[in-house]
Amino acid sequence: MSFTVAIVGRPNVGKSTLFNRLVGKKLALVDDMPGVTRDRRPGDAKLVDLRFRIIDTAGLEDAGPETLEGRMRAQTEAAIDEADLSLFVVDAKMGLTHVDKTLANMLRKRGKPVVLVANKSEAKGSDGGFYDAFTLGLGEPVPISAEHGQGMIDLRDAIVEALGEDRAFPDEDYDDVAETDIALAPTGDDDEEDEDALSLYDESKPLRVAIVGRPNAGKSTLINRFLGEDRLLTGPEAGITRDSISVEWDWRGRTIKMFDTAGMRRKARVTEKLEKLSVADALRAIRFAETVVIVFDATIPFEKQDIQIVDLVLREGRAAVLAFNKWDLVEDPQALLAELREKTERLLPQARGIRAVPIAGQTGYGLEKLMQSITDTDRVWNKRISTARLNRWLDSQTTQHPPPAVSGRRLKLKYMTQVKARPPAFMISCTRPDSVPESYLRYLTNGLRVDFDMPGVPIRIHLRAADNPFEGRKRRR
Repeated sequence: MSFTVAIVGRPNVGKSTLFNRLVGKKLALVDDMPGVTRDRRPGDAKLVDLRFRIIDTAGLEDAGPETLEGRMRAQTEAAIDEADLSLFVVDAKMGLTHVDKTLANMLRKRGKPVVLVANKSEAKGSDGGFYDAFTLGLGEPVPISAEHGQGMIDLRDAIVEALGEDRAFPDEDYDDVAETDIALAPTGDDDEEDEDALSLYDESKPLRVAIVGRPNAGKSTLINRFLGEDRLLTGPEAGITRDSISVEWDWRGRTIKMFDTAGMRRKARVTEKLEKLSVADALRAIRFAETVVIVFDATIPFEKQDIQIVDLVLREGRAAVLAFNKWDLVEDPQALLAELREKTERLLPQARGIRAVPIAGQTGYGLEKLMQSITDTDRVWNKRISTARLNRWLDSQTTQHPPPAVSGRRLKLKYMTQVKARPPAFMISCTRPDSVPESYLRYLTNGLRVDFDMPGVPIRIHLRAADNPFEGRKRRR
């Protein structure tokens, strides 16, 4: 992008609404309650003919540096320092407050270009607040309505004037490169095909990873440790994160795009509208990701909600890795590790062999091993197996343990092939597919995990009736 813009202002002036308007998507959570946004959220903005990077920030409030509001203020100041220009948003309907004047002084001292934006100018009685904004000494305010999209042309002109045309329109070509799935070889009859398909796994392709878990499990602290900076807001308070924030960093030359998500409590406890929006945003991050790391609190692991989150991730078809955080607080690591292994096998039978790594987000212990587990699981999630190998395997499985007889007639499994990867899904052609018991499908699923080395990823098996070559033909006399 040509330049970076930070949207700043006090709480509830419409910063996130303007952010969503400029990026063209409802990425940031919006609610009438002040202080919804807490972390700084980046996005790619488009305003008429301008293309730039934009950062949504938390509303500024006067508070001590150790408080939650003080830490939010530090995140906003970091966004201002990073940006080339700030959009200072004030509420034309409510008028100015002392916080607006404090923020204006802070922006003026930094010496960077500022565009004063008078939002909610479509409201009745907003003229007084608009003219009052002149007293801030930051030039003429731009009247807009972020909710209704009014005044966007004037905002574009103000940005160009503040930056200059050379900065606003650099001589660069921007190509929108769409993210594509990994290319997969078609199935065939050669044993070498499976190895060829695996070789197509692109280790240089960016990997999307979502970090999920219960509130206060240490998700944001973990990502900050990966980045080596306080990029995300953290603290002892539970439920700090609300938006799903994406960050990028490199690991062994590979781009990792991580999504920090809000803590997910039991559904019965989620009653407030804002928390429902946060959980829905976390679910979207899970669906968008390729690999999902479920963060457990090692001091109180395997709560009922932990197991439900893992089950949700697997039902969505994502590759899952367990991370037992706060390992530095464990008194007897060896005994706890043995207990966690036993509970993992017993409580998560649908993800037999799932990778689990003890980590400490505060100290960085185990993070390298966690990243290796993430990439190894993603490789398995993308795995394909040749049709020839699958049918030989199916023949051996049915010989060793034949399908049961239903109503006096034995079921026949005739043919098997892999129909897709991400996650691995297989189709079996058989007689009377509706009569195949679930226990036999579990037997085949566990056999696939062991014989083809596919631990910890969801495996789908679909059944369909075998084609009858004589169906539809007229009977000859």
